[in-house]
Amino acid sequence: MFNRKPIEERIAERVAKRPPLKEGKHFEHKPALIVFLIVIGLVVVKFIGAFLLMKLGVH
Repeated sequence: MFNRKPIEERIAERVAKRPPLKEGKHFEHKPALIVFLIVIGLVVVKFIGAFLLMKLGVH
């Protein structure tokens, strides 16, 4: 339809154009690192809050 390649082929071509990842690097771009750190931070804060509530005896 409309002489366009399927989305899978277009994505594959775009991924193939990217340079290879550097050795020891886990995130390709900063936004991925920022989102990962925010999620980990929220999990840590939630656990600390739960332990504080248990310590204080709040139900």
